Amino acid sequence: MDWKVFGTAFITLFLAELGDKTQLAVITMSAKTDSKIAVFVGASVALVLVSLLGVLVGSVLSQYVPTEWLQRIVAVAFIVIGVLMLFGKL
Repeated sequence: MDWKVFGTAFITLFLAELGDKTQLAVITMSAKTDSKIAVFVGASVALVLVSLLGVLVGSVLSQYVPTEWLQRIVAVAFIVIGVLMLFGKL
């Protein structure tokens, strides 16, 4: 295992998820139920599956699209999503 890549992925995802709407949804769910473990397990499994999907899609795309272009596409997508959220369209 490449520990540098592991550390980078961990730190990036950890910081990106702090205060994210996903975390806020989990906070709200745990406040509404006595089954905190069910919320934790459900949220954890969902995050693992979404991450797996990202790795699989990224692996396939990287075979056809250069990494530099993938980074640009993702950057533009983030900007578009941010602008849409800013104007209440998303």
